[in-house]
Amino acid sequence: MPIGRRTRVRIEPGGPLLVEGPVEIVAPDGETVTSDRFVVALCACRRSKSYPFCDTSHRRRSRQGVQRPEK
Repeated sequence: MPIGRRTRVRIEPGGPLLVEGPVEIVAPDGETVTSDRFVVALCACRRSKSYPFCDTSHRRRSRQGVQRPEK
């Protein structure tokens, strides 16, 4: 990494961690996953079917029980 270059990580409330890429992720089991995207969404809720990457599963769970206002 060049001197002075910092990786930015944004925490989205109720959502994923957004990491400026490219990234290399080491899972708890030691498996290494890489992504060359310029921003990578990492799952924080562990519901993602493509874990460690976010597939927006957190949205489906958090919206259950929320009713739309009547028009």
